[in-house]
Amino acid sequence: MIRPRLSSVIERRLLVNYRVDPYVAAALLPAPLRPHLVRGQAVAGICLLRIGGVRPAWAPAATGLTSENAAHRISVEWDGPDGVERGVYIPRRDTASRLNAFAGGRIYPGEHGRADFTVREDPDAVRVAFATRDGEVQVDATVEPAGELHGSGLFTDLAEASEFFRRGSRGLSPNADGTHLDVLELSTDTWKVTAGRPRHVRSSFFEDLDRFPPGSAVLDSALVMRGVAADWSQGEPFRVGCGAGAA
Repeated sequence: MIRPRLSSVIERRLLVNYRVDPYVAAALLPAPLRPHLVRGQAVAGICLLRIGGVRPAWAPAATGLTSENAAHRISVEWDGPDGVERGVYIPRRDTASRLNAFAGGRIYPGEHGRADFTVREDPDAVRVAFATRDGEVQVDATVEPAGELHGSGLFTDLAEASEFFRRGSRGLSPNADGTHLDVLELSTDTWKVTAGRPRHVRSSFFEDLDRFPPGSAVLDSALVMRGVAADWSQGEPFRVGCGAGAA
């Protein structure tokens, strides 16, 4: 089976991170996934991504498309044939692009809902807000640049945070058939993140008390990525609801 590979440029990627009670995080995951713990806490968050030049790997860059996108994520691990493997479980993806919403889950992995985005980028801060068309999720995040990563309960410094997210490059998201997760893997030769400082973050997902009881999801930190060339490739569908991994 020929699996499509997309090339792109990550024009701006905000990773807004929460530390989460591991038992609460585990309840949100399909078997055989489990939370990947850092200092006894699960790691979850929101990826706010403007991606440009998206095109088949063989196509010239000038043909690529640009879109605003968001993904809610939980860092996970599971037992593979060669040991413990890592990635992120993505319970939902949303996009401003009608094309992404159509193609996701059909032409390439990852079903997307539609959302309306508001973006403002100034030298001292970036604000990304969105509301999904189905009314389920609203996010409003403002992140300012920082020289170092301060105040995180998950990571001791920027280098540790960068390596953690670099190694969790596989995104696993539900497919409509309910038996598999779609797998989309990010690869880049120029991985680089910088520290951010959350100035203001509201998320109806993480503030939902039915999903996260009081105190079980705490805003932790933010990272910023800009101008990184990246490829996205389809992985083997991941079987859920049993002890196996890839189908």
